Amino acid sequence: MFSDALQVLRERGHIEWCSNDEELGALFRREMVTAYVGFDPTADSLHVGHLIPIMALAWIQRCGHRPIPLAGMGTGLIGDPSGKSKERNLLTIEKVKENLEGVKKQLASFLDFDCGANSALLINNYDWLGKLTFLEVLRDVGKHFSVNSMIAREYVRSRLEDPEKSISYTEFSYVLLQAYDFLHLFSNFSCRLQMGGNDQQGNIISGVDLIRKKTGGEAFGATQPLLLTSSGTKFGKTEEGAVWLDPARTSPYKFYQFWMNVEDQSVEKLLKLFTFLPLDEISGIMALHEKSPERREAQRRLAYEVTTIVHGAESAETVKKASSILFGDSFEPRELSDEMLRTLSAEVPTGEASREFSLPLVDLLASAGACPSKSEARRLIKGGGLYVNGERESDESRPVKEEDVLGDRYLFLRLGKKRFFMVLFR
Repeated sequence: MFSDALQVLRERGHIEWCSNDEELGALFRREMVTAYVGFDPTADSLHVGHLIPIMALAWIQRCGHRPIPLAGMGTGLIGDPSGKSKERNLLTIEKVKENLEGVKKQLASFLDFDCGANSALLINNYDWLGKLTFLEVLRDVGKHFSVNSMIAREYVRSRLEDPEKSISYTEFSYVLLQAYDFLHLFSNFSCRLQMGGNDQQGNIISGVDLIRKKTGGEAFGATQPLLLTSSGTKFGKTEEGAVWLDPARTSPYKFYQFWMNVEDQSVEKLLKLFTFLPLDEISGIMALHEKSPERREAQRRLAYEVTTIVHGAESAETVKKASSILFGDSFEPRELSDEMLRTLSAEVPTGEASREFSLPLVDLLASAGACPSKSEARRLIKGGGLYVNGERESDESRPVKEEDVLGDRYLFLRLGKKRFFMVLFR
């Protein structure tokens, strides 16, 4: 029995446009449908901006259908110009291969590649695009495209009309390759649906049209929302740049905090888009949130659920506890594990100190960099603003003791209400 994945995706806010709603919904209810989303491996990690199409594929699989994450090694060598105001830098084959290895591991957090008939298929479009000759592209693909309609596309027109910008024949031809991808998947894997962001609608329609012209068959396209914050910036971007799924690029703690900081007016939509929680449970979360929005219960659940999916339950528990510590909940520092201490030391300012356990606190604060000077350290202590391992300290001359050290290396300081510092003993 197959579920109507289109209805599920609509209810969760994943669909903004669909080429033929009624027929696609009927197809989902009637048989197993194969659907694909393409990911050009222009970096060695996916980022938050990729999560909407990935989650859509995951829901399609949960409804009994087959997802194809298409690794665009071939198209990645060209670069999609959609939504871009300038030419991309071309990547080498070696760099694209390296990026692809990183992306493969991340997809396994969302999709099951070994569950039988509807197992996810990770396919690389370089397998066929790398074999195409230029003459084949011109004869078998290019003749089905009108240059007039290609030039009319907004991203092409804007770059043609601006003397400071340009578009190369390489990027101009990208749409031909993406359309050919859909044709190849339709013919060889019975793939009937392509999904992507709203900026991909023109490319998706081109693939649907190419399939109809070349085979007489019917394929479908659907687009998903491109999320913006209230300030108009693309969702998934911070002052430091993109929020990555790779923990080496964006730490699990910073990843968790990104979701903790989403706006109240967006959190319900994001719970539907980025988690697997049932809709009635999300309604309950929001009812609780609306009673005491200052507690940010919805953001806490969102952060925990998405971090669990991407980084695993153990990592999510660790960063949840770290967040609780750094944002004022009560805690007992001596109960912190070595892993938690390492996590905290990666997320707050740190300074090193030698193991001179007779050194007064004032001297330690200044020498380790917690305070800019001894006089500042004295003022902090006299004002009651210094906490050593969670306990207020009022004696500026008190020496640091060996038993103060946590995990054989760390001293956890709170300076005022919300400023934290960790001393790392050499």
